[in-house]
Amino acid sequence: MLGRASIHAPAGRRQRLSFAGAQQVREDIHMTRNVGSIDRAFRAIVGVGLISLVFVGPQTPWGWLGLIPLATAVVGWCPPYALFGLSTCRKD
Repeated sequence: MLGRASIHAPAGRRQRLSFAGAQQVREDIHMTRNVGSIDRAFRAIVGVGLISLVFVGPQTPWGWLGLIPLATAVVGWCPPYALFGLSTCRKD
């Protein structure tokens, strides 16, 4: 039963819960590109630079945080930008 869950009611009857609300939330969030080309290049450079700290220099695990800007550069979508309605893409 995809998209539905069942729970036991106190009287032993089964009730079905629909996840229609969660589906609506997913439909409201569109992953339209909101990171422009200059922003993407900057994020990629910063991400690779931070990840390099894991292997070179201080060799700290904090460098793995570089995966965040690198991932947003690859995908071209930034969740905080979407949350606040920002975009660095060109207007056509």
